[in-house]
Amino acid sequence: MNDRNTTDDHITEPSEIFEFDLTTHEARRRAEVVAALGDTWDPLTVMEDEAAAHRLLYSDLDADQQATYDMLVAANVLPASEQG
Repeated sequence: MNDRNTTDDHITEPSEIFEFDLTTHEARRRAEVVAALGDTWDPLTVMEDEAAAHRLLYSDLDADQQATYDMLVAANVLPASEQG
């Protein structure tokens, strides 16, 4: 009995290739997400609120915390703060 694989064991015939176009499914998924968000969802307000939360999170740091924050920003682990 020969335990070696032959080249025929790994050949995929063109008729066996499976292709599936996800374009229409992705468009439907995105439409469902937007519909689930509802009419009251305001992306500009969400972005402004996230920026305000970021500023609040990194405000009033003591010297050690500020040094750690600055190190993480310099290493591109955290985005730079918008505060002056």
